[in-house]
Amino acid sequence: MSLLRSDLWVAAFLRRHNDLGHVCVITRRGDPIAGQIFIEIDHLNGTVSLYTPAPAAARTDDGADWVFERRFDQVEPGKVRDRITREADFDPDFWVVSLELRRGDLGILVI
Repeated sequence: MSLLRSDLWVAAFLRRHNDLGHVCVITRRGDPIAGQIFIEIDHLNGTVSLYTPAPAAARTDDGADWVFERRFDQVEPGKVRDRITREADFDPDFWVVSLELRRGDLGILVI
């Protein structure tokens, strides 16, 4: 379980990227305390990427609250929408944060 609440992590992520001039919005609100967080990246070239929470078994004990894995990398938007729809059927309490970013540092730990 994460030490940092989901809503606080999302707020900090949005603030960071919006302060850098990126367009970053919440497209789905989840449970404020323990909702999983999905990050959808629009590369502004017709492709998107999706970062999802990393499995607990893949995480290291380095103290990071939120660790992600790249589920899709620069694919057509329909694949990401389908994955998010399937997740909503399974777990309705997750967050989706959408970010427009051609390239650059996401500011997240990816395994």
